[in-house]
Formats: sequence, C-alpha cells, structure tokens
Amino acid sequence: MSDLIQAIRMQHPDTIPVTVSILPAAWLKYGEELQRLTDQYPQFFGGNQMDLSHVKDNLVTQYRQGSSTDEWGCVWSGLVDGMQALVTGHPVTDEEDIFSLPIPKNRDGRLPHGFMYLRLLDLVGFENAMILFAEENEALRVLIDKVVEYNTYQIAAVLPHMGEMIMFGDDLGMQRGLAIGAEKWRKYLKPCYRKLYGMIKAYKPSELIYMHTDGCIWEIMPDLVECGVDMINPQFRANGIDNLVRVCRREQIIPIHLDLDRQLFPFGSRSRIFDHVGECVESLWMPEGGLGLNVEFNYEIPLENMASVLDAVEKYRHYHG
Repeated sequence: MSDLIQAIRMQHPDTIPVTVSILPAAWLKYGEELQRLTDQYPQFFGGNQMDLSHVKDNLVTQYRQGSSTDEWGCVWSGLVDGMQALVTGHPVTDEEDIFSLPIPKNRDGRLPHGFMYLRLLDLVGFENAMILFAEENEALRVLIDKVVEYNTYQIAAVLPHMGEMIMFGDDLGMQRGLAIGAEKWRKYLKPCYRKLYGMIKAYKPSELIYMHTDGCIWEIMPDLVECGVDMINPQFRANGIDNLVRVCRREQIIPIHLDLDRQLFPFGSRSRIFDHVGECVESLWMPEGGLGLNVEFNYEIPLENMASVLDAVEKYRHYHG
C-alpha cells in the first residue's frame, strides 16, 4: 500500500505499484495449483497461504450461489460460488414507491461497491432508472436524495476510523460511454460525489480518496478529481489507451491505478500479454509516479496465462523510461 500512496502523492516510488487480486471462484477451481503459482511470486502475494479447505465456507453472502436481500430490499442472485451476485429483485416498482421508500437504519459505515449510482439502478432496475433520468422529474430527485442521505450517515460513521487512504467503488460507465451521458451525470451525480467526498476532505484534508469505476468513464475523470478523488481505477479496454493518455497525462495529470485488460487474459498469448503491459506502462509512466497497475484473476483464465501476466507486470514494474 505504501508504494501506491507514494504514486498518488507523486513521491517518485522506486517501482510501479502492482496490485493482484484473485476471485474466490478461481481458488475454487484451481485450488492447490493456484497456491503453487502464487507461492512463486511473493512480491505480489507476500507468501500468503489460502485456506483451501474453507474457501467456500468463507464466502461473503453476495459471493454465494443463491439469493439474499440487502438492507434496501434489493434481492441478489448468485449463480456461481465465488462470483459476485447480481440484483434481480428491485424494491421500487413504480414512481410512487420512491416517495415511500424507507432509508435503512443501519449506521455501520457500510459503503459497498455500487454505493451511489449503481444503488439507484439496483433500487429501480436499469430500464426504469433510464426513464427517470430521461424524464428528470421529482421522483428522480427524491430517489437520489435518499441514497445520498444514507451515504452521508455511512461516511460519518467511517470518518473517525480512516487510515491514510479510503477506497470507493461505483461503476459509472458502460462499454462505450455513460448510460445517462456526461451532461446528466454532471447535473445529477457529480453533486452527490462532491458532497460525499467533501465530507472526507473537510474532516481530514490529507486523506486520499481512491475510486474504482468500471466502464468507459474517461470524459468524466476530471470531474471525479474535482469531486475530491485522488486516484482513479479505470479499465484499459473500455477507455482505450489513447483516451487515458490524453485525459490523464496531456490535458492534466490524474493518478490512475490502471485495470489491465481482463478480457485479454483468458485468450492472449504470452507475447501479446507482455506487449499489452508494456504499452500501458510506456504510455502512462512518469518518473514522479501517478501510475499503478491492477490485475484481477478469474476462473476463466488458464494458470499459464496468469503466470504470463505476473511475469509481465514483474518486468514492467521496474520500468524507468
């Protein structure tokens, strides 16, 4: 974590920070073979040993096969153990439900992935959410206000317990842009993030805010910085290296923890994987920092491809121009 913080603060880290995460489904599939692989890369995994006999037992609720209901009344359905469930049951079925929707009473600091924008979609469903944004009526404003109010309670609970950096996740983009468009995002969602992240900066101005967000979001990355985000975790494939270079290096400097191409990993050759990592690093590296690499392994990726990815990031994390 310290090297990532150095990269965010532009403090000339010795190497490019690399984060590698493995979804539980991959551990369930590969077991001891995956453990032997991770043992070969202590620089990324620290020699940690997975409790292979209890992987399934230790899954959190939304990574289990079956259904569960969250504090808002959203029904989550999991199809595969070790993969995150999807919301299939929405508590708001018409606009009138919005006005009577209760705000959950828990104040436990829970800020899960999808805490703001995706929460709106989970509550009403994607199609209904798009209708609300198209019509821009009072129901949309009430719904947003309720989710923001809940999140202010949760952030208030977190404030006294923050470390040097706090992480958020909310997927704002689709494969080719924002579903509601940048203009409406700035009108309706930007004030939400500005308020929530502003609470953190007001309480502790030195606190670093890290935001993961999937999808094509390059056009609002400067807006997220204006809201208080210090490092963004964007996807390579959805945004494109040219857009990321232009927005995060030429027009202004935005520290990014680049999500390498997960869609390449299952099928790419070793040379193609090395080329991909090399292209990203050579395009975005700066001597002062501002760059990290993020890797996620799923059960669809062959072990030999995982090894190629790890070898590639090991090589390029030492890049110095």
